[in-house]
Amino acid sequence: MEPTIKIALVGTGMFGGDVHARTYADLQRGGISPQLGRVGLDGWARELAPVKFQLVAVAARTPKSARRARQNFKLWTGHAPKVFAGPKPWLEILRDFPDLDVMAVATPDPLHAEVILAALKAGAHVLTEKPMCLDIAEADQIIDLAQTKQRIVAVDMHKRYDPDHLRIRQDIKQRIGEPLYGMAYLEEPLQVSTRTFKWVEQSDPFSYVGTHWVDLIYHYYGSKPVSLTAVGQKKRLARDGIKAYDAVQVRVDFENGMSISFHNNWITPPDFEGPVNQGHEIVGTDGKVESDQQYRGLRWWNRGGGSRTANNHFTREVKRPDGSPAYVGYGVDSLTVGLAAICRMKFFGATRESVAALYPTAEEARITVAIVHAARVVRDLNYKYLRAGKGAPVTARFDKDGITIVDPYRLAGGKLGLQQIYSKPL
Repeated sequence: MEPTIKIALVGTGMFGGDVHARTYADLQRGGISPQLGRVGLDGWARELAPVKFQLVAVAARTPKSARRARQNFKLWTGHAPKVFAGPKPWLEILRDFPDLDVMAVATPDPLHAEVILAALKAGAHVLTEKPMCLDIAEADQIIDLAQTKQRIVAVDMHKRYDPDHLRIRQDIKQRIGEPLYGMAYLEEPLQVSTRTFKWVEQSDPFSYVGTHWVDLIYHYYGSKPVSLTAVGQKKRLARDGIKAYDAVQVRVDFENGMSISFHNNWITPPDFEGPVNQGHEIVGTDGKVESDQQYRGLRWWNRGGGSRTANNHFTREVKRPDGSPAYVGYGVDSLTVGLAAICRMKFFGATRESVAALYPTAEEARITVAIVHAARVVRDLNYKYLRAGKGAPVTARFDKDGITIVDPYRLAGGKLGLQQIYSKPL
């Protein structure tokens, strides 16, 4: 029998139906070898060339969304995966495909943990969108189960694979000396919070996209957080009756002494010239690096269309001789590395530990989840106090005792109010 990786995709919305589905379509057509050179794994191209990939199932909450994903996939590949729909379609997938190799998770953020844990219990590897989950205890469950089952949980932290960020990590970071402070921002369009996502009240812009930057900074320096503070605002979305944060700002202090401010919103007006506004900068003892991810130098305008920019590094189409489009970019690279590691385990006897350096792991994602979890608690308390005219004094600290919320308004016995929300060290 031909070596085959069977994949199921749960979540066919903005990211699942586009980036994931397009990536799996190209894998089904031509295998993984064409993508390996982009991520420095070209030495495995011949060994992995015989491996076939098959998207066996697509799932969404509504049948309409799942059927649309199947039709698109059939158009790209000639193959129609089985459709599943409902509140928990991943359970039906795992029932019908007991030999499933990979569960790709592109559901709403609050559902990630449930799908990941179900897939691991059934013996499948996981490729999941960020954030891996929203609660640090869930992260521990995922890590423990993945270790027990000896399965990979690869998190789609694609900003690591942006060629500009690769240059920063491999070269420029060393030139600017010890990091002092920095800022990272990612601002999403209004339609994301008002139309695209129905679950915005269960999340916030920092949890949703700030995770990318938290992971990138951790990937650059490998330094864990020691404290943070967070605030958020609710004004614009409230006008539409949506009880969610417009914007969130989080400052994280790290063990190596650097302080990074993360700014995120999902209310950017629809006439903004790019898909999103994003970038980051880091000041060091001997220099500074700036990376504007929104404006890459390509700008155009036309009658009726305004001024536009595009990020052609993330994903782009490359025409094949037959006219069909291949799909490449760092958005694909982040999925490629996880699948390459899974192939090495299944067909070449590699251990989970031996391939862990290839992809963004659940253990690394745990740091991001801890920051997201603490920021959510601090943000809500500071929002309450700001509305009461008491300022925003709440912080969180990370140490050997876990995660502690420091709230000066929570006095007990005349002592500073401390609330431990997690009792294990990071």
